[in-house]
Amino acid sequence: MVAVTYELIKESKESVARLGKLHTPHGMVNTPVFMPVGTQATVKAMTPEELEEIGARILLSNTYHLYLRPGYELVREAGGLHKFMNWSGPILTDSGGFQVFSLGDLRKISEEGVEFKSHIDGSKHMFTPEKVMEIEMGLGADIAMAFDECVSYPSEYDYTKLAMERTTRWAERCLESHNKEGQSLFGIVQGGMYKDLRKISARDLVSLDFPGYAIGGLSVGEPKELMYEILNYIVPSLPKNKPRYLMGVGSPDCLIEGVIRGIDMFDCVLPTRIARNGTVFTKDGKLVIRNACYKHDFTPLDHKCDCYVCRNYSRAYIRHLFNVGEILGARLTTYHNLYFLIQLMKDIREAIASNSLMTFRQEFFAQYYAG
Repeated sequence: MVAVTYELIKESKESVARLGKLHTPHGMVNTPVFMPVGTQATVKAMTPEELEEIGARILLSNTYHLYLRPGYELVREAGGLHKFMNWSGPILTDSGGFQVFSLGDLRKISEEGVEFKSHIDGSKHMFTPEKVMEIEMGLGADIAMAFDECVSYPSEYDYTKLAMERTTRWAERCLESHNKEGQSLFGIVQGGMYKDLRKISARDLVSLDFPGYAIGGLSVGEPKELMYEILNYIVPSLPKNKPRYLMGVGSPDCLIEGVIRGIDMFDCVLPTRIARNGTVFTKDGKLVIRNACYKHDFTPLDHKCDCYVCRNYSRAYIRHLFNVGEILGARLTTYHNLYFLIQLMKDIREAIASNSLMTFRQEFFAQYYAG
């Protein structure tokens, strides 16, 4: 039995967007969906109860960070991530491939895997596909990601080809060593910005028959138009009856454009990271709450938002919290930003259902960019 399955509900008449249901051992998720990131078994500044309150259904946690602290053995001893972090809904764990890639000079890649130094204490470690599967099975999320090699942007064709081919071989090794019931393993399409490599990667991974497919190696510094071009090209190569996951993307514009191009799942640290720095999403664009112009502004962060924060607190108050270094400021902006994106995905699903997604896109952007 496959632990995680995808049910296609409706295809858009205006684009390749679609409505679906992701069935997991910890519940069903309506797609398209945005997954808040709980890197270290917590979404920063949020409690699990608050995440449920704003409508979050599935979270992402990070294999690399949890391997280093507190260690996957301890999480397994606690009964898995769900019990450890007190989250009853589905969880996806990434493979740590992107984090290892981000270490730069602290890591060395070979066919066997990646040797790296901890960013915490400089200790040496080795991630192989087999080791990553051992870690992810120990963490016990509903969805585990195969170990992959993500290249930077720009990246030379020859090296991108080597990394893509190695990612496929690592995917095969992941499949061979993954044997946890109640957990599904997704493959990751790589190939940088080269369409022919993306095509080969998708073809080879689809032949391995993963229950879901991610598109990695995008949103790594390339222009958004190039990312959209790659999505236009590669998404049609992925199976219709399986979920499509665009990794590391979470700005409102990219969520809308990604859905239009057939993506079902998204994740990104952007909404929580910028929130802790005092920046929030609104229907009128981004708002930097630290700015002096909000000192006497007693209106909500977003006049058209009905989240708990916008119903109860003013811009002036939240600005004050940031200026005096109070933790509540970051909590309130984080709550609002995640609510904003989760509500945006709900609005997108409703627009697909009513065959009005392109009208929704036009109206949303007209206000968002005008503001």
